[in-house]
Amino acid sequence: MNLARKTKVRKLALWTWSWVATLAIATYGSKYIWDDHAFLTTFSIIVNLVNGVLMILSNRDLFNDFDELEKKIHLESMAITLGLSVIVGLTFSLVERAGLFNFKAEISYLVMFIGISYLVSLVLNIRRYT
Repeated sequence: MNLARKTKVRKLALWTWSWVATLAIATYGSKYIWDDHAFLTTFSIIVNLVNGVLMILSNRDLFNDFDELEKKIHLESMAITLGLSVIVGLTFSLVERAGLFNFKAEISYLVMFIGISYLVSLVLNIRRYT
């Protein structure tokens, strides 16, 4: 991996961890730090949104550095992940509404599913194309 790629990966890691940290602050800050102060809650959510956008731009910057094969591998993995997430997410919601599960369909389950499905499809596509 060349120096420019390593720099872009580090930048993406920094923005990703920054987004995770601001998400935690926005999620738990109003309950544990500032006692439901409206301005601080709104501000923390806006900071988290801005960090998320910067993380996406950093990810795009890294993807623009990929060669054609890397782009193909990631694009196919993203397409599989998007399709699975929509189908599984909607099915999960339907199952909950029908009362077939005795727990609530939380968005965190879908986020974990997205991460796992992207990782698995990425590994399978890397094996397939290299």
